[in-house]
Amino acid sequence: MPLHDVLIVGAGHAGAQCAMMLRQLGFTGSVTMVTEENDYPYERPPLSKEYLARDKPFERILIRQPTFWEERGIAILMNRRVIAVDPAAKTVTTQDGATLGYGTLVWAAGGAPRRLSCGGADLAGVHGIRTRQDVDRLEAELATTDRVVVIGGGYVGLEAASALSKFGKHVTILEALDRVLARVAGEALSRFFEAEHRAHGVEVRLGVGVQSLVGDGGKVTGVALADGDVLPADMVIVGIGIIPAVEPLLAAGAVGGNGVEVDALCRTSLPDVFAIGDCALHANGFASGNWIRLESVQNANDQANVAARAIVGADARPYDAVPWFWSSQYDLKLQTVGLSTGFDTAVTRGDPASRSFSIVYLRDGHVIAIDSVGRMKDYVQGRKLVVERATIDPALLADADVALKDIVPG
Repeated sequence: MPLHDVLIVGAGHAGAQCAMMLRQLGFTGSVTMVTEENDYPYERPPLSKEYLARDKPFERILIRQPTFWEERGIAILMNRRVIAVDPAAKTVTTQDGATLGYGTLVWAAGGAPRRLSCGGADLAGVHGIRTRQDVDRLEAELATTDRVVVIGGGYVGLEAASALSKFGKHVTILEALDRVLARVAGEALSRFFEAEHRAHGVEVRLGVGVQSLVGDGGKVTGVALADGDVLPADMVIVGIGIIPAVEPLLAAGAVGGNGVEVDALCRTSLPDVFAIGDCALHANGFASGNWIRLESVQNANDQANVAARAIVGADARPYDAVPWFWSSQYDLKLQTVGLSTGFDTAVTRGDPASRSFSIVYLRDGHVIAIDSVGRMKDYVQGRKLVVERATIDPALLADADVALKDIVPG
């Protein structure tokens, strides 16, 4: 049985960054990544943006070229899915029955797209977007696709709608809540993006429930809504979140539920087992101390660095990074710093009609997050205000002619 000094399950942003950081810190033991996919580590966000829109070939979204991993002695075991963990024996088992031993295990397995629970969810032509293979399968059907229904008005759904509308497809977005991005942004930003999509010919339907998917010959042909309406569809894209891939850890006794719980150094409750990235449930000071999973490149990279330092024992630093995100839709770039969940005041800087504005979110008088569309300076300068939880008069924040760096907290 092969023994790996550090075995990393998952080769996305978190797993790749952890492997790289271990080498940067001078770790000389063996480092191995295990991935279900048949690709070297690549960037995930472009899948629903530039890669789907065919603006970037796959080679341009690789995190590093294949030779990089070889030169640094980082092994990558592809097409291997870990199905069990034995923390006592310090081994994992893969779907093909192989057993791998580890000194330290880093769980960076991410998650899988949440599937619809209604009838017809397994029909051909129904897609999630999580891997390169997902997008390649989807693109292979585009030539025979005219009408696309996107279920879910979150970032992935909106980005996919943006990319597909460029190909001249008739796209309809279905959102169960009364606005898109309802879980991650305030109403002003939601209404702005709804209007943008409609201006680009995308139909946006809010407050609708999906009853089932209907098909013919095993292929999806429509979406039946709760109100009895049936939307014709040659393709359905489901963007309703992910299910964190933590079942083997929980079965092995790790504490968790919607993700696996980790401490400030990304350690799980199992000995010598860390968890990082989308699947790591952690206490976050920017979320009012609440336990949260963050599905972002920033979180993946930062937690990877924390875990690597803890493994090597080099100046271990507790995780305390400010969250940030971005989204590209049409010619717009949304940049977000902080978490707006639980805000009680939203201040708009600039005019949304100009397609260049920011929204500053406050809770109990403190700045907790900023959404910026076409105002990069606000995003860059506002970061400090979020980190410091600055107290600022909303009237000052509303003056778009005053730079955020020039506003003195009071």
